[in-house]
Amino acid sequence: MSLDDTLAPPGYCIDVVPLPHPVRIFHNDTLLVETTRAQAMYETRLPMAVYVPRDDIRVRLGPKTALQTFCPFKGTASYHDVLLDGKTIDNGVWSYVSALPESKAIQGYVGFMPHAETRVDLGRNETQTSRDPNITGPLVDWLMREAGTLPSPEDFTRAVATKMRENGIAVSRMSILIWSLHPMIAGKNYIWRADTDEVRTFSPSYDIHQFPGFVNSPLQHVSNGLGGVRQRLADMDEASAFPIMDDLRAEGATDYVAMPLPFSDGRTNVLTLTSDHPDGFTTENLGLVFECATVISRYYEVFMQRENAQALLETYVGKRSGARVLGGEIRRGDGDEIDAAIMFCDLRGSTRLEQELPRDEYIALLNAFLEITSTIVDQRGGEVLKFIGDAVLAVFPAGADAAAACAAALDAARAVVDQVAGDEVTARTSCAIGIAFGRVTYGNIGSSTRLDFTVIGLAANVAARLCDAGKTRERAIMVTDEVASGQTGLADLGPVELRGLSAPVHVFGDAS
Repeated sequence: MSLDDTLAPPGYCIDVVPLPHPVRIFHNDTLLVETTRAQAMYETRLPMAVYVPRDDIRVRLGPKTALQTFCPFKGTASYHDVLLDGKTIDNGVWSYVSALPESKAIQGYVGFMPHAETRVDLGRNETQTSRDPNITGPLVDWLMREAGTLPSPEDFTRAVATKMRENGIAVSRMSILIWSLHPMIAGKNYIWRADTDEVRTFSPSYDIHQFPGFVNSPLQHVSNGLGGVRQRLADMDEASAFPIMDDLRAEGATDYVAMPLPFSDGRTNVLTLTSDHPDGFTTENLGLVFECATVISRYYEVFMQRENAQALLETYVGKRSGARVLGGEIRRGDGDEIDAAIMFCDLRGSTRLEQELPRDEYIALLNAFLEITSTIVDQRGGEVLKFIGDAVLAVFPAGADAAAACAAALDAARAVVDQVAGDEVTARTSCAIGIAFGRVTYGNIGSSTRLDFTVIGLAANVAARLCDAGKTRERAIMVTDEVASGQTGLADLGPVELRGLSAPVHVFGDAS
């Protein structure tokens, strides 16, 4: 069945009707406007709006304010203050300097906001009853009943586009840009195309804000709160507002709209729709999307809240720990008893360096050290649990292979020592590393209001004490006999007294 055969039932509409008899608008006793050239706009779900020629306004208007709003079939509205004697009515009027085709009759006309007009005298003009239909159809029904079962934003994006087409909206391409909270990724861009029925997902870095293709794009325009964008691409005489319009026109597109998808926290995301139908989008099409935009936005907000939570948890507590917390291990005492190799790595001479170096240089050195350590640990299957000042606590869970966990921890330690010594930023210092193996509690500890996901157990304490002992013995790496078993390149240091432990620990150290 083609889109022409699936026309939506009468829905959203907009009509502009002249008011030929005198119209007067007041603010209290002040006459704001008197005109015989007013226009009445009837828009679904909204009260009748009266638009008047700017020349017939009897009071002064201030310069254009920062406020802008967007309507997909009227355009982007600009606002002005109304200046009365001794009083300013903020954003008292709005107008569409470049109204869209459905609303050309009000282009350049001015409407008064409800807080600016206290009385409208329509005189002998006859008015109509505004339409308030029950807008329904496949898209609305699906959003209300089934959309919540979809597991991913990609699935949701494809389904939204499909339901739009089932509702008679001739969308050939849909793009959703959602901004995120991630240290490396600025957001997610989901692009669906009708010719493939596939969704491609892009995760641009923060460099996107300097990329020319984004800077001069509708996405940037809408994200910056400058209102929406609408352009009929079939009109070859209409100058393209953005370079992408020419690209889409070359692909056969006839109509384009970009509108805000607001999140509840105030962030502005972007929905764009492109059509290749000869007639483009109708008022009913865009009205339906506009009515559903808030609901659609909330679905993406739910998806992104989970992705943001996962990204933040991975950033602050690590990938494995973050997954466990997100999976529901959020109560004090939640966790497991696991066998693991525990690595404690500390920067040597940090206090002296902090005193000698300018603060920015010291922070750069510390960041370089932590970056080296966390990258190497992650590459070898471990996880950094926390940064403790200038030290790193990492865990290598054993699972069914204790020897492999110990070998991975020792390999990581050696790589950290070598890379710290060879890095241009960290070469002025060195590190000490202690590794122990044993059973630890891997989970939540803390107070009722402040939890820490970490490891607790003798192995963690021994690893920290070995790190301290390595500093005094000039050993970069010191490990217990369980870790050293089967490994080469380690010197047997025998039993070593470690601070806070009741019995000596059999220790092996690097051969340096």
